[in-house]
Order: sequence, then structure tokens, then C-alpha cells
Amino acid sequence: MTTEEGRLSSLAMNKLGREERAHILHLLYEGNSIRATSRSSGASKKAVTRLLVNVGQAASWYQDQVFRNLTCNRVRIDEIWAFVHCKQKNVAPAKMAPRYAEDFWTWTAIDADTKLIPSWYVGSRDGDAAIIFMNDLASRLAKPVQLTRHGHKTYLQAVEGAFCRDFDDAMLIKMYGPTSKSAKGRYAPAECIGARVPIEGDPDIHYVSTSHAKHSKLNVRMYTRRFTQLPNGLSNKVENHAHSVALFAMYYNFVRVHKTLRITPAMAANVTKRLWRMSDIVNILEAFEKIAE
Repeated sequence: MTTEEGRLSSLAMNKLGREERAHILHLLYEGNSIRATSRSSGASKKAVTRLLVNVGQAASWYQDQVFRNLTCNRVRIDEIWAFVHCKQKNVAPAKMAPRYAEDFWTWTAIDADTKLIPSWYVGSRDGDAAIIFMNDLASRLAKPVQLTRHGHKTYLQAVEGAFCRDFDDAMLIKMYGPTSKSAKGRYAPAECIGARVPIEGDPDIHYVSTSHAKHSKLNVRMYTRRFTQLPNGLSNKVENHAHSVALFAMYYNFVRVHKTLRITPAMAANVTKRLWRMSDIVNILEAFEKIAE
């Protein structure tokens, strides 16, 4: 057995070290699947999955603590579609489908100024999920904000209940025409022919936009393997799906430098004063493990 083979064997059998943990987490964040990460790192799939679960719990725990009294001014909210095991329409004929095999939505909020993602929720797209998400977002803000959202009807009651009418709200409802003849195809988008902007309160119309939310959705899909729609990077457990979202949010908020801001969103929002590295996420994981013992 060569030295490299021996290292990989011990890595697969023993507890992962700090450097190995940081390397595996970086691979997962960059959109690698569990199997690809296992092949690249030499760790077993079981070890990689266990690390994802643990760091997802630690990331949710830490961000729940530090994302309080945030001084956000303009928040955009949206949802990202994904599925566990198979799409909702394929659950009935699916073989050995798990209990929670269905469509799932990741509700996200992003601050337009700092680019921070202060709140997210993985669940269905019904009114109960909207209430949970909006209540969580409202509990993290220090002052009223201007919200921008699309016209999903479940937001109506959830927003008013969470903010008690102490907010400025704008719905950007885009209207689409038929698909153009020159763009026929399965994924051909329809042409946007206009938009309506119903408002509540006194929002600044110049800042009514969903562009930040749309770009945030793109980041999630680009950096989280479980959101790829056609390849087999899907989740088979909704819990692991949620943990991958928590890891993405942790890295995005604290480690990844935003190209426009030239600092991380967490630094821009005064949550931290320094640039984090992946080793800092490992530190949070180790602190969480000590508390959980």
C-alpha cells in the first residue's frame, strides 16, 4: 500500500481531521455531489453525509444566534423550487419512494444593500410555510423594512401577521405573453409584456425590484448540487436537503467575498468584522459538537 493509499484508507475509517473537514465542506459548497466529494477527498460517503448533517445543524444554530437586530432597509423575498427523491407528479408511480418524496420550496430573504441572506425556510409552498418564514424574518429585523415580493397569495396574511402592518410592501407582478415562435421549446421563456405593482404602506417605487432575489436563486442553484433539476444530484432526504441550504447560507454570508461589495455580506451587515475562512466554519462545527455532547 502506498503512502497516499494509506492516508485515504485512514481518512475513510477514522474521524475526519480539521483540514479534511474544511476540504470536504469546500467541495460540497462548490456544487459537488456526495459521491463526487467522496471520490475527491477519499472519505466514505457515510462520512461525507454525516459531516453535511452536522455542519448543517451547526450552521443553522450559529446563524440563528447572530442574525438578530439586523438593520436591513430593503428586503426581497422569493422561493426556489426543488424536489426530494422525485417530483410531486411522479410520487404515486415511484418505486420505494420515501415518506417525504415531493416538491419542496426554499423560501429566502435577501437584503438588497448588504446582500445578506438573514432567513430561509425549507418546506411546502402553502400558507403555513409562509407564516413560519415571515415570522422568522421579522424576528431578525431591528426596524421596519421595505419588502419586495411577487404576487404569491400566501404572502398576504403571512406578511401582515409577522409585521403587524409596520412595513412598506410592494408586489411586483409580471405579466407574460405567449411564447414567441422563434423561441419554441421546452424551456423557452415567454415574453414579459408588462408589470403591476400593488403597494401597501409607502414603499419607494424606485427600489421595487426582484433582481437581487433572482440572482440569489441563481447562486443557490449554481452552488448547491441538490438544486440541479435534470442531473441526478437530487436529495433523498428532506433533512439533508435543508442541511445543504444551511451550509450554502453559512459560506455565502461569511466566507464568500461579494464582487460588488468586496467584502462578505456578514461584514457589510456588521455581523462580523473580519473575513472568514472555511476553517472558521469548522470551528463553529466543533463548538456545536461540544454543546451537543
